[in-house]
Amino acid sequence: MSNPVGAAALLEEARGTTRRVARTFALACRLLPRELRDDVYLLYLVFRTLDDLVDDGHPEAAARVAVVRAWTEGAGGDSQEVEILEDLSTRHAIPRLTMRDFCAGMEHDLVGGTLDSEAELDRYCYRVAGTVGVVMAAVLGTSDPARGERTAGALGMAMQRTNILRDIDEDLAQGRTYLASDTVRRFGGSLAPGDREALLRHQIARADELYEQGVAGIELLLHGRRAVAAAAGMYREILRQIEREGYGRRAGRAVVPQRRKLVIAARRGALGL
Repeated sequence: MSNPVGAAALLEEARGTTRRVARTFALACRLLPRELRDDVYLLYLVFRTLDDLVDDGHPEAAARVAVVRAWTEGAGGDSQEVEILEDLSTRHAIPRLTMRDFCAGMEHDLVGGTLDSEAELDRYCYRVAGTVGVVMAAVLGTSDPARGERTAGALGMAMQRTNILRDIDEDLAQGRTYLASDTVRRFGGSLAPGDREALLRHQIARADELYEQGVAGIELLLHGRRAVAAAAGMYREILRQIEREGYGRRAGRAVVPQRRKLVIAARRGALGL
């Protein structure tokens, strides 16, 4: 970045944002090689900023997403996100087509798009989170780019499905649901606490399948295996917490105790898988 003072302030914002709003991810980032850690923080800031703007219905959301989409198509643009992406592109092969897919996910949310089938939910999860995995893998490097892209995408999708299951009640309180409507109907049509065990069992199995695909690709990473393994392990534990708490028998978010997260991060990080 051309302005050292501005670059330092932006990096500090990126670090602070990660630690404040993504505690599980921040724990995993501690295991990243020092020379890549700050670039991952900056990349996360791009994704998180756009996602928050869209989620919060911010007046600038559509315009900010449009600027990034234009950047993916080779056009210039003036936004903090493009500034970061341009800077990161001087050090890493940031896949612009993947960033375009991420923008498509944000555009889906901007117009209040619905998800009827599991195929549509998979596509959505890829766009809003699988893409994050793919771009992160591009920064960390892989020994097999094609397979690495597939497995990184699967891991991101698994994490997004985990988010959806964890946040069912919070989303319902805001009049939203990210589960496929066809699937909800197939399992009784109710998302009320106590009525969703069969649905959650089905959805957890799908998320676990994606975790298996994603974790299998960690060995392909050139850097950051320990960090990604720790993040995958901690996130997957949310599913186990949902199970321990009775598959949504009571309303509320399933929370993995911090001590448990640290144990998993240490164990998975030490193994690197």
